[in-house]
Amino acid sequence: MVGDGDGGKRITTYSDFVKVHGLLLTASGLPQSLHFQLFQKLTSETFDGGAHFAIEPTSDGRQRRLLLTSSDFMAKESQVFLVDHAWTFRLSDAYKQEVSGLAERMAALMCVDIDLNSNAEEAEEVVDGISHQNGTKLSVFEAMESEIHGAKEIGDGAVRWLELEELDIDDDTEKGKATFFFFFFFYCRQFLEIETESDHNLTAMVGDGGKRITRYSDFVKVHGLLLTASGLPQSLHFQLFQKLTSETFDGGAHFAIEPTSDGRQRRLLLTSSDFMAKESQVFLVDHAWTFRLSDAYKQEVSGLAERMAALMCVDIDLNSNAEEAEEVVDGISHHNGTKLSVFEAMESEIHGAKENGDGAVRWLELEELDIDDDTFLSLDLSSRFPGLLALSLCGNKLENVEIIAREVTKFEQLRALWLNNNPVVKNCDSQLENRVLQGLPRLEIYNSRFTTKFGAWALGFCGGVYGKDNPGSIHEGDHQLGSVSSLDLSDRSIHNLISKAFSPVELPSLSYLNIRGNPLEQNSVAVLLEVLKEFPCLQSLEVDIPGPLGESAIDILESLPKLSELNGVNASKILDTGKHVIDSVLQPRLPEWTAEEPVTDRIISAMWLYLMTYRLADEEKIDETSVWYVMDELGSALRHNDEPNFRVAPFLFMPEGNLASAVSFSILWPTQNVQKGDECTRDFLFGIGEDKQRSARLSAWFHTPQNYFIKEYEKHCQKLQSKSLISPSVQSSTTRSIRHTDGSPLRVYTDLPHVEEFLTRSEFVIISEPKDADIVWTSTQVDEDMKKAAGITDQQYINQFPFEACLVMKHHLAETVHKPTYNLETHLSQLIGDYYVRKRDGLDNLWILKPWNMARTIDTTVTDNLSSIIRHMETGPKICQKYIEHPALFNGKKFDLRYIVLVRSINPLEIFLSDVFWVRLANNQYSLDKHSFFEYETHFTVMNYRGRFSHKNTPEFVTEFEQEHQDPSASENNDSISLQAAAAVHPDMHSPKSRAIYGVDVIDTSFQPKLLEVTYCPDCTRACKYDTEALVGGEIKGRDFFNDVFGCLFLNETTHVSPL
Repeated sequence: MVGDGDGGKRITTYSDFVKVHGLLLTASGLPQSLHFQLFQKLTSETFDGGAHFAIEPTSDGRQRRLLLTSSDFMAKESQVFLVDHAWTFRLSDAYKQEVSGLAERMAALMCVDIDLNSNAEEAEEVVDGISHQNGTKLSVFEAMESEIHGAKEIGDGAVRWLELEELDIDDDTEKGKATFFFFFFFYCRQFLEIETESDHNLTAMVGDGGKRITRYSDFVKVHGLLLTASGLPQSLHFQLFQKLTSETFDGGAHFAIEPTSDGRQRRLLLTSSDFMAKESQVFLVDHAWTFRLSDAYKQEVSGLAERMAALMCVDIDLNSNAEEAEEVVDGISHHNGTKLSVFEAMESEIHGAKENGDGAVRWLELEELDIDDDTFLSLDLSSRFPGLLALSLCGNKLENVEIIAREVTKFEQLRALWLNNNPVVKNCDSQLENRVLQGLPRLEIYNSRFTTKFGAWALGFCGGVYGKDNPGSIHEGDHQLGSVSSLDLSDRSIHNLISKAFSPVELPSLSYLNIRGNPLEQNSVAVLLEVLKEFPCLQSLEVDIPGPLGESAIDILESLPKLSELNGVNASKILDTGKHVIDSVLQPRLPEWTAEEPVTDRIISAMWLYLMTYRLADEEKIDETSVWYVMDELGSALRHNDEPNFRVAPFLFMPEGNLASAVSFSILWPTQNVQKGDECTRDFLFGIGEDKQRSARLSAWFHTPQNYFIKEYEKHCQKLQSKSLISPSVQSSTTRSIRHTDGSPLRVYTDLPHVEEFLTRSEFVIISEPKDADIVWTSTQVDEDMKKAAGITDQQYINQFPFEACLVMKHHLAETVHKPTYNLETHLSQLIGDYYVRKRDGLDNLWILKPWNMARTIDTTVTDNLSSIIRHMETGPKICQKYIEHPALFNGKKFDLRYIVLVRSINPLEIFLSDVFWVRLANNQYSLDKHSFFEYETHFTVMNYRGRFSHKNTPEFVTEFEQEHQDPSASENNDSISLQAAAAVHPDMHSPKSRAIYGVDVIDTSFQPKLLEVTYCPDCTRACKYDTEALVGGEIKGRDFFNDVFGCLFLNETTHVSPL
């Protein structure tokens, strides 16, 4: 590419440019981010300074200055310009210059000709190279500058028509211009901005009149925090501004999308040039789908479903040419798209055997041919192919165990049998397997799994020695394992690896071994390590960690010192980092679906592999629910890499300076130098390290080692079982009434309107200053800072207990009561293990996610998708609990009960249950249909903040519930419910100056109450608004609710409360 001295070859690639000019680039001081731009301008001879700058005379025409004119701003180190050398010479030759017009040009350039022109003003026009008047002729150089300037004003700046007429150009002039192209460049070292006489402020620019941002300075003022949060280098801010304001989506000119993984995934490749420099460009990525989770199934945008299905690669079986798709899957042959019949397939196999060997068919594939039991019998395969070594009948309609077992066991030499994806395997697998293995003593592979008789043939099959083209021989000892260097034994259900065939004698060349996914429980760790150590060439090993070789990658490497690579990672790197669990060859999670599954369901299931999220906020509040979005086809084709070459960040562009005008984009820029043809990748978990459970969170996109997570879950269970919760002792009351001895009322400060309105007893009076109160009853957390600011002292009574977070914060409540609830910020691995165990055991995997400290089911989700569970961590800290799939229902609807628990004291424990409780009903009929998980009014019961609210009187509910379920115990569950709540109380909560009430939410399943959560300062609107009747006793007036509460807590009364 670079010439060898003959001067004939020009540099055309950036890599060669850097090789040749590396020292010059370093010496120049030009920032590396501008090197590629310089290469482009040099090779295309782009002199575009005239489009950005203007020359202006100053000092009475005796000097000139340069002004920026192209835009209102040019960012630091954002552009590089070529500057031609007008006069190049050695000093001794200064007076010897004979280039025509050079003296005139230098005189004008150096401003020493102002007294030589007959009309100074006109002369200045000539010097500027823009126009001339009164017949004054331009110099050749001025004419060329004028042509360049005109081309930039009219088009793209490229001169395609050049007129240099009547300019006295001689041979030396042309030679001088063509030869002396030695360039000097300059770049901006500071921000440059146009100064205008009327510099309108930001309000004028982005005010309520709907004016769009047109100046870079205003763009920065409005988007400064967003720019900082995005991580975009400052050198690219101006380029981003230009592309946003001009809506330039030029990624398609630089990248190409390519299908991979048999069309079930895509990747992004750089195609525009041979090189893209680090932090040299920024690209806009559109958002193809933006929505809130509850609206996922409600999208009605025309074509959206089809676009998302194609983007997420879940439509590959829906294409119009389905017959061609079948051809790829079946792998046999088709005529004009028509699948072969079973008899045609057999004839094809026989014909192939005759052409390739002795005519004996030893490998027979009859897959996806709709063969049923009767057809299978009629084929009489054992008579036609007595020497079969391998038979595949995958994907047919075989059902009868007796017929299948009888027919296949006639193949005495059979080494491998595949019956996968037949009804008989699904319904009677163990019964059929026993019959087959008893009847075929030489069988080494059954349904892709190794049998206990596996030997050289099975190892040869996995090592690429045996296959359809080379089935092997029926004669024992005819083995060809000596040349096998790579052996993949993953997921073969091997229980005992040690055999005569698997030995250094039979496999002397083995250098790569994969034994992932095998239990190997019949071999001890020590024995396996000893056997593997004997293989002389073994350098690369893949194995589950923890697994059959132990729980530590470091221990494995120390036991097998010849290994240079473990699970795809360099051995020295593992030892240097000290990581015990290592795996770099994780397989991606690809979308899975059934042929009958609607495309919308496929999209909802697959979207968690593509979604990204943000949450809107302004100066007053943060949005309660997150916004989810899918990047367009280009952005979604970026795959994950722990060492990516690109970075993506969401960016909210506000063209009118306010949130109402906001448009969301993602921005993409290179973080490494990228070569043409390289795959472009990003880090799906940018900024998240192992301290934030990075490896576990990758399970959202990759199949991570299940054994590791299952072991973490088992350890977690053992830890929970080792702890015992000791409930505080319940003693006789020791608290006293706090009435004043002089009979004056107790002064109460509150910020709760219901307390202020309904606390009407004469023993209490509402005041406005907390520092003067006897009782502070507030919805705000009273910490040391608030005490200091409000003048609150330790002698005042407060409606909060110390450490009550162990009750009211969901992640702390989980630790307090020791229930199988997972704090995703600390116990994600344990949850994933629980999920895998339930999946392995065939149990349901429906989970509910709740934010740590948000009420009214805000940001609460029900899902059975592991990727969804993990991705929800991005919207804020969550806990995850096993969802109660089969709650008790009331008229077919889900319900829960809200109880009010009053706490006077922790030590000794004095708690009371208010006689006022109420039922909360869902609006829709309960369902476990996947669509219903997105319906708030089906799975959640708090309707007084959103949804249709309908109040159900408590006595009516109790009566109707007992009639519906014919169970008289509904009114008797109160004690057990309350005792569960009491058992959760932490002894460190005790304080003699604390009194409080808590809302306790309970759901009923199989007539057993389950504690959902505990709420501080619960909303008691219903208790105050509605009159009710105690289950035992008379009428309870709503207006007296807080009178009864304060009477219990501060006057030692028990009106309408029950001690526990």
